[in-house]
Amino acid sequence: MKKFILACLGIFTFSFAALSQVELALEYRSGPIAHGVEALREALVRRGETLRLLSPSHSQTGANIHVQLLDDGPDRKGIREEGYRLTNEGGNLQIQAIDEVGVMYALHQISEELSFGTKLSEINSHNVNPTMEYRIIKFNLPWSPYRDSEATRIHTQVCRDLGFWERFLDMMVENRLNVLSLWNNHPFPYMVKTENFPLATPFDEEEMEEWKNFWNGLFRMAKDRGIQTFIVNWNIVVSPSFVEAYGGEEYNDLSEKVINYTRESVTTLINEYPDLTGVGVTLADWMGTFDERMTPEEREDWIEKTFVQGMKEADRKVKFLHRSVLAGDPLAMRKVLSQAELDEPALVEIKFNWSHGHSTPELAITHDYHSGELDKRFWEPMPEDYRIQWMIRNEDFFILRWGQPDFVRQHIQKNHHEYVNGYFVGSEGYIPALDYSHQPSPDKTWQYGFEKQWMFYKTWGRLLYDEQLTDEYFENAISLRLGDRRGKALLKAYKLASNVPMRLASFYRATWDYTLYAEGFLAAEPSNHEAFFDKSSPFISIAELVEHQTLDPNLMSISEFVKITLENEGRGDRITPLDLADLAEEEARHLIKLLSSLRDRQNKYSGTLGSELDDMETWAYLGLYFADKVRAGVAWEMFRKGNKIEENNNAIQLLENCVDHWDEVIRLTKDRYMEVPHVSTEHYDEEFTSFSWEQFRPQVLRDIEIVKASKE
Repeated sequence: MKKFILACLGIFTFSFAALSQVELALEYRSGPIAHGVEALREALVRRGETLRLLSPSHSQTGANIHVQLLDDGPDRKGIREEGYRLTNEGGNLQIQAIDEVGVMYALHQISEELSFGTKLSEINSHNVNPTMEYRIIKFNLPWSPYRDSEATRIHTQVCRDLGFWERFLDMMVENRLNVLSLWNNHPFPYMVKTENFPLATPFDEEEMEEWKNFWNGLFRMAKDRGIQTFIVNWNIVVSPSFVEAYGGEEYNDLSEKVINYTRESVTTLINEYPDLTGVGVTLADWMGTFDERMTPEEREDWIEKTFVQGMKEADRKVKFLHRSVLAGDPLAMRKVLSQAELDEPALVEIKFNWSHGHSTPELAITHDYHSGELDKRFWEPMPEDYRIQWMIRNEDFFILRWGQPDFVRQHIQKNHHEYVNGYFVGSEGYIPALDYSHQPSPDKTWQYGFEKQWMFYKTWGRLLYDEQLTDEYFENAISLRLGDRRGKALLKAYKLASNVPMRLASFYRATWDYTLYAEGFLAAEPSNHEAFFDKSSPFISIAELVEHQTLDPNLMSISEFVKITLENEGRGDRITPLDLADLAEEEARHLIKLLSSLRDRQNKYSGTLGSELDDMETWAYLGLYFADKVRAGVAWEMFRKGNKIEENNNAIQLLENCVDHWDEVIRLTKDRYMEVPHVSTEHYDEEFTSFSWEQFRPQVLRDIEIVKASKE
């Protein structure tokens, strides 16, 4: 923050008299603007230039960049919150915005273009407004975690480090992500000590003060960057300390005591953290026992008595996030939100294609999915007191890198309706803090998980802010990041590689978190074909692939395709499994060839770039594995239903090809990646509580035995 204050005051001392100087005239001082000024200064220093800030008393006639925050008037036309207008007037730039965040983004845009090699005088005039009002990170906290495992606990120390959060928040600004939502089961004991329930927190006064300093530091850093912060509680949960001191149950306790405690915690939280933007709650999980669930009306009544009433009793207004899951009823929810007396529409998060949003841009299922129908009452009729944000969950790739701007563009185009004003992106099972998967190596030039997955955040964030952003931007960003001028080829490789997990997730219909981990070809739930399914292993067997339904309605499953083929029925316009396999192989072969050309100067490709190319090649062989396994599934099903022995032999040959592809995956990963704790396999036998591709080679071989056994 100190450097931001210096930036605001214009107190820069340089001894480089020979360097050229850029003058920035602005009359406004704030954390976001200071952050933008600092980004501009750093970009200029890298070019051998300096920055001089002109105060209001100086003449602004000769300034290279002039910032104007607009009051009410005709000049505001066409500029929305967090947007800006950048005008090049004879080589000098004018920034116009209606808020400080818009100014910050404009200064960051100039800084990026300078870093890409564009001269200041050559920056084009343009007008940018956010495509989505809310561009939200879902970040699960490792204390009081929803998924308690070694894959979660390993991040605890890092997530208490404000140095980590400073870098994470800077990444968010760079990628125009404007909301940080922090999730765990029960956050209150780590944040407040209430008057009537002081023993609910296990911490003494000194420990509580340390926690408060942490939270206040985090929320202040976020606010200084124009980032909103939300704390999200799961629902009817109290701490073990609460139970010990006041009795009751840790989960599902419907007593008035727990209602009063929760309400008081909400009020205290809002009052004690003035930089916190909002609070959130989810209805599901611990709202009644499995055998005796609360009705939707009872759930909403609990939320009204606790969160809504707690917000009303606070000293200031905050925003409200009402998560919509499972037993939600839009009519009951609408009633509560209409009575909440909110200053702004509530945020209502809905999972897009449940926990596997990186699949197809076609909305097939949500977390409110019942009886095969989408509950459109959440958006029909048009809501008055809330807007919807799609939750794009990632439970499908935690190790290999991902970035597909074409998918994000298509997703926004198909799903940006009047009732939608934002997106969440994030995971339940993966925390992007400590990068614990990569082997220690000189090639590992990053420290944190989010830094390794930089393209994931850039793709989502920048396109949610400006869906018109072209591939040229991502090409330049890749070239700058990886130190190679072939950004166009590298972006093409990124796109082809990133298609692989989405092809499987679209073809293999999954719901909750553990039902698919596309990166590892794992799934938690067996198909109905239990005769061929080893329940001790999460690996997707050939039998499961054959029996499983598709998620994307435009795709045809293996069993359905074989049935209509044998019965000579029409296929319509849907994509057959063989068509999908051909496309997957075509893209994988193209990617391997492209990577070969990118490696033609192998001595250059150490460090980050070499690691990224290896990840892309790993995806390529996983794509070939998927293609041949789908073909094998079709051949095997044709044998079982049509009794053609040659089809069974074909299936065996294709599965032998699959072993070769999997061995290439092992070759590319075993010396780079450690066997890592993996949250989605912890409910299996002990041998599967961690993950590596080599670990599942016996399951790849087992498919061959399954098909051979059916022949006998």
